[in-house]
Amino acid sequence: MLEQTESKSDAMLRRRFRCIVSFAVLLFLTGVLFIWNVNSGSVELSVSEIIGILFRGTGDETAYNIIWQIRLPRILSVIILGGALSVSGFLLQTFFGNPIAGPFVLGISSGSKLVVALTMVYFLSVSKTMTSGMMIIAAFIGSMISMGFVLLVSHKVKRMSMLVICGVMIGYICNAITDFVVTFADDSNIVNLHNWSLGSFSGMTWSNVAVMAVVVGVTVLITFFLSKPIAAYQLGEVYAQNLGVNIRLFRVALILLSSILSACVTAFAGPISFVGIAVPHLVKSLLNTAKPILVIPACFLGGAVFCMFCDLIARTVFSPTELSISSVTAVFGAPVVIYIMVRRKSE
Repeated sequence: MLEQTESKSDAMLRRRFRCIVSFAVLLFLTGVLFIWNVNSGSVELSVSEIIGILFRGTGDETAYNIIWQIRLPRILSVIILGGALSVSGFLLQTFFGNPIAGPFVLGISSGSKLVVALTMVYFLSVSKTMTSGMMIIAAFIGSMISMGFVLLVSHKVKRMSMLVICGVMIGYICNAITDFVVTFADDSNIVNLHNWSLGSFSGMTWSNVAVMAVVVGVTVLITFFLSKPIAAYQLGEVYAQNLGVNIRLFRVALILLSSILSACVTAFAGPISFVGIAVPHLVKSLLNTAKPILVIPACFLGGAVFCMFCDLIARTVFSPTELSISSVTAVFGAPVVIYIMVRRKSE
C-alpha cells in the first residue's frame, strides 16, 4: 500500500514537472519568435536596437515607425488570432469528441469568409468602409450558418469521417461562391479581397489589435472558467449530467464560444487552415494530459507560437513576395492531421 502511494506521488510529480517544462518551453518559444519576427523584414535591426526602440524610444525614426506602426501590430495580431484559432479548435474537438474537428475542416471558416466577403463588397460598392465590429458580426453570422449545417448533418450522420467530408463540401461551396464574389467585384477592390480571402496578417493596425484583444480576451477567459464542466463533458454526457452540468446549455456555450473565436480570426485575417486541428493535438501530446485547465492556456500559447513561425516563413522565404498564411500552415499542419487519422485507424 505504501509502495502504491509512493508510485502515485512520483507520477504526480512527473506530470507536474512535465507541465511546468512544457509551459516554460512555450513561453520561451513565444519570446524568441516575437524578437525574430520584429527583426525580420526588409529593414534588419539588431536586438539592442529593437530593445531601444521598444523600451526607450530611441533609434532611427524610420526604424521606429516600421516597428511600432507595421511590425508590432502584425505580430500581436498573429499572437492573438493564432491563440484564438487554436482554442476554437479545442472547443470543437470537445463538442464533437474527435481530434480532427476544426473550424477550417468543418467549413465554419469558409462560411465566415463568404458572409464577410459579401458584406465587404456591398460596403465597398456604396463607398463605405466596414468597422472591425461589423466584420466580426458578419463573420459570426457566417460561422453560425455553417455550424447550423454541420449540426444538421451530425444528427443524420454518426460517423465522424462522413461529418468531416460534409464539412469539407460545405467549405468548397462557400469558397466557390466567395470566388465568384471576388471575381465580379470592382477592379480596385479585387486585390484586397483576394489577399484577404487567401489568409493574411498584413495591414493590421493598432485599432484592429485593440478590438481583437477585447473580443478574444473575454471569450478565452469565459472558456477558461468553463474548464471544470469541459473536463466533465470529456468523460461523457451522463457523467457531466450527474455532476450537475446542463448539457443543452453547455453545448450551446461551446458552439457560441468557438464560433466567436473563429469568426474573429476570419474577420481580420481571412481563413487559416489546420491550426485549429493540429495545435490542440500537439499541445495535449506535449502536456500528456487533456485537462482543460491546462490545455486551454497551452493551446493559446501553442497557437501563437505556431502562427508566428508560419507567418515568419510566409513573410521572409520569398521576400518581397508574401505567401498566404494558409499555404504555410497547411504544409506544417496537414501532416499532423494525417498522423491523427492514421493512428485512430490503427487503434
